[in-house]
Amino acid sequence: MEDGLTRPASPAGLSWYMAASQLLGLTVIAMTGAWMGQYRGGIAWESVLQFNVHPLCMVIGMVFLQGDALLVYRVFRNETKRSAKILHGLLHAFALLIALVGVIAVFDYHRKKGFADMYSLHSWCGIAAFSLYFIQWLVGFSFFLFPGASFSLRSRYKPQHVFFGVFLLALSIATCLLGIKELLLFSIQATYSSFVPEGILANVLGLLLIVFGLVIGYILTRDEWKRPPLAEELALSMDFKTLTKGESPSSSQ
Repeated sequence: MEDGLTRPASPAGLSWYMAASQLLGLTVIAMTGAWMGQYRGGIAWESVLQFNVHPLCMVIGMVFLQGDALLVYRVFRNETKRSAKILHGLLHAFALLIALVGVIAVFDYHRKKGFADMYSLHSWCGIAAFSLYFIQWLVGFSFFLFPGASFSLRSRYKPQHVFFGVFLLALSIATCLLGIKELLLFSIQATYSSFVPEGILANVLGLLLIVFGLVIGYILTRDEWKRPPLAEELALSMDFKTLTKGESPSSSQ
């Protein structure tokens, strides 16, 4: 109990990396908005600018919010596990909703313009990332938030859930990079090699997306930065383990 009272709110270095991740995330959102506003004419739904909704929503949802959802258990270290789970699930849900708007926008734009769908590597990776992300959220909700899943089932699935969380963020960033390249080739192919400002802005945006992913990955892979279980969570875990072995909780003391 005394350890729980004296435990620092944040390990050394974690706050700096967390601040860097948020600065990078907000920067890539701002740069995407600036790209769409300054060089692509702006953002609107019922016009030729509808396509521009797509990149902005995907960066906000599938990159920034998804990354923040993965960091919940590093930031809220002294909150109850259930509170952290709910926030983790809500951030993923908001990311899905915003990304869904982006997906609808690009398909609707293609339909209005008579453009083909789903022919490029970017579109294949994008649909795969969004579909797997939705499945991951459904399975995670069923196992970790919806009452009824057994402790042993949660324990067995947790490593897969963590792995696919990191994998989907990496896939989402890779898909964004493919989308940046595709949009540049469609819009400024003739002048791209001349180092025009739009091309430089988009290239810098791509690099910052990579750095954002690296910072998130570094935070998630530092063992000493993992959320330590609270005293009541340890006790509950021990009780479950002893009960599944056919013993009484008191017999392990």
